[in-house]
Amino acid sequence: MIDDNKNWFQLAFRVSGSFIPAILPRVIFCTLFGVALSILYNLGFSLPTRILDNLLVPDLVLGLLLVFRTNTAYDRFWEGRKLWGTLVNTVRNFSRQIWVTIEENNPNDTTEKIATLKLLIAFAIAMKLHLRGEKINQEIEDLLSSEQYSMLKQMNHPPLEIALWIGDYLQRQYNRNCLNTYQLTAMFKLLDTMVDVLGACERIIKTPIPLAYNIHLKQILLIYCLVLPLQLTDDLLWYTGIVVGIISFTLFGIEEIGREIENPFGYDPNDLQLDAICQTMQRNITDIISIEPSVHCPENSLDGSLINPRNSSNLPVD
Repeated sequence: MIDDNKNWFQLAFRVSGSFIPAILPRVIFCTLFGVALSILYNLGFSLPTRILDNLLVPDLVLGLLLVFRTNTAYDRFWEGRKLWGTLVNTVRNFSRQIWVTIEENNPNDTTEKIATLKLLIAFAIAMKLHLRGEKINQEIEDLLSSEQYSMLKQMNHPPLEIALWIGDYLQRQYNRNCLNTYQLTAMFKLLDTMVDVLGACERIIKTPIPLAYNIHLKQILLIYCLVLPLQLTDDLLWYTGIVVGIISFTLFGIEEIGREIENPFGYDPNDLQLDAICQTMQRNITDIISIEPSVHCPENSLDGSLINPRNSSNLPVD
């Protein structure tokens, strides 16, 4: 990541990650149009210059539309970031509670617990793919059993199916008396939070900026940039095209930023880095799995005394 303070000029002239490639054709068109009008004007052709003198309405309306467009898009971007931040925290808390709280009695319990922690990562990756409109792929294959992977590829809503598997695991542990009612309730609340985050992200995806608003904004932008040279030709003459290019660059850039961050879950340079967020969760889960849980299920113990040795009340007293 570039330091904004130490590399100001590097950022100012950076093309990668900016909106310049997207708006360049429009800027060039408006610039050439301004150059063409300035040539006609200097050749003596009569042009309707100054047609909008002393009229602030076009500038004001266009400014308000651009501000509304950008603010609305950024609200969606920021809401998406907060939702994924909530998912990261929920997965951390959920995995910690599963690893520490659910008691074990045999190696199979540990294996099943690790598989469930991997399902938490699988949920995040499946959610990312779902929001991007992509099918389940090899990215998630190593986190599931072959049967689960095959089943998930047939599902219409993979993240919801994974949440169902996690819920089934919790219910089984409760039925085996490896979880009490309060622990089960707390974990189901975390699972509900994950599903709520999924639903909120789907709301962002399925509620785009109204098409009529987008069309109208683009029409006004185009009209404004085409009329602008007529306003400037009298004063700027041969410099009209350059100034029109700079102004159109500013206006089209603001509009393009709003379009790019409107859907924060895609692959645009300025979208949320969902791949990095999922990798962070995977590293967190890997770290948790590397810690010995040291809990045992009393269900099949010989004298019923094998419980969590972290509890000091179960230590022998001299």
